[in-house]
Amino acid sequence: MSLFAKKPMHLLLEEAGDSSKGLKRTLSAGALVALGIGAIIGAGLFVRTAAAAAQNAGPSVTIGFIIAAIGCALAGLCYAELSSSIPISGSAYTYTYATMGELMAWIIGWDLVLEYAVGAATVGIAWSEYLNKLLVEVLHTSPIPYEWCHSPFQTHVDGTVSGIINLPALFIVVLLSLLLIKGTSESAFVNGIIVITKVSIVILIIILGWSFINESNHHPYIPPATTYVDHAGISHSYGGIMGILGAAGTVFFAFIGFDAVSTAAQETKNPKTAMPIGILGSLAVCTVLYILFAHVLTGMAPIEFFRTKGGEASVVAAISEYMTGYGWLAKLVTVAILAGFSSVILVMLLGQSRVFYSMSKDGLLPKMFSDLHPKFKTPHKANLFILVLVGLFAAFIPGDVVGDMTSIGTLFAFMLVCIAVIILRKTDPDLPRQFKAPWVPVVPVLGVLVCGAMIFGLGWTNWLRLFGWLAIGFIIYFGYSVKNSVLRKSGKTVFPTDPPKPDILD
Repeated sequence: MSLFAKKPMHLLLEEAGDSSKGLKRTLSAGALVALGIGAIIGAGLFVRTAAAAAQNAGPSVTIGFIIAAIGCALAGLCYAELSSSIPISGSAYTYTYATMGELMAWIIGWDLVLEYAVGAATVGIAWSEYLNKLLVEVLHTSPIPYEWCHSPFQTHVDGTVSGIINLPALFIVVLLSLLLIKGTSESAFVNGIIVITKVSIVILIIILGWSFINESNHHPYIPPATTYVDHAGISHSYGGIMGILGAAGTVFFAFIGFDAVSTAAQETKNPKTAMPIGILGSLAVCTVLYILFAHVLTGMAPIEFFRTKGGEASVVAAISEYMTGYGWLAKLVTVAILAGFSSVILVMLLGQSRVFYSMSKDGLLPKMFSDLHPKFKTPHKANLFILVLVGLFAAFIPGDVVGDMTSIGTLFAFMLVCIAVIILRKTDPDLPRQFKAPWVPVVPVLGVLVCGAMIFGLGWTNWLRLFGWLAIGFIIYFGYSVKNSVLRKSGKTVFPTDPPKPDILD
């Protein structure tokens, strides 16, 4: 069978319709919007905004957000069409399998592993750093000893102590993984509380910070094109069109998460209407908040502040230094960042386990990843494996910034989703579509072009990292997946063994 054999559409729809053998449907449209906002507002808003302003675009980082939002909106329209037409777990992986064949599906599935697993571990490490800020600056207690919140490869700046294990990062990964095993509805409830908390604080910063904007910090709004060399000696295109594109690629990390909504399609009560609302609704809310937030932040403090004093905690530092009398808000932001990081990790772990679940059902990964818990009806073995994988990375590897690497993987996934819509309109024009992306193929083509421009802005070093990751994936695919693919062996996919039905379901 060809490497580009497609998964038959009727099988996908049968899987979507058979609730007795699939994941438990518990999520509403409102829960999906909250899920999307929970994934989107987090590390990207509180960390990447200042980084993009300092390294790439200055005040015009807001234009970078607009470009990133346009790319996400174009891809989001395509996601909404596919998720309402093929309401099944797996997100871009499933859509690609149905339109471009198995090899391309494997590439995108492996790409999603990069997005979710590496992203979750990295945010877990950042969560550990901000936990110490909470202990010291808000609760006024002693921080966790250095050796217990850093990896063995890290040494304190004074050279007196080295790290052993990052226990807080491991703790949050374990806690949220166990919550996901308990059930998606429970996870969504916790996520909803977190979303309300951090969105309220973001709105507070925008409203209260507006009066502290210094217009001189916004001039020139688009800095002249130059090159900025950061403290690590890395050169960045600053100002001009390349600076704005570089900022768009950098802050794109802030939008990662709305696509994770589509991985929960098989757990949604009415996916044909709820999925478009969840995807586009969460994206719209966050875009408005991002643009206003970036405008306030870059107006409050000069760019040089973000390059020197700000660092990872730029938002907290800017509030403390430039918003006199609002020290309490800086403390609330620390809480919001911790909550934001928690919900980002939660949704990334959810997305990763659902991609594993789908790939396992197709035989591209071991069957155990599609086994469901007999009581909770969640892919608990996939969750446990990801817990170990992400937990080891978070506990023992330094938290180097991999936001750009995560962004380039996601942009690549978005491009394939846009292409999938065009292909599916040609190959299966009669497929029922509750939501149809407008102006096809113009919208998908524009999505490919905008996402491609942001990939271009991220630079060749990130292109090489993506190719290296995909090379590892090819080794696994041709070493294991080709031999075990259910589609290649039987021409169809099958459900995993149905777990025994418990007497009482929560």
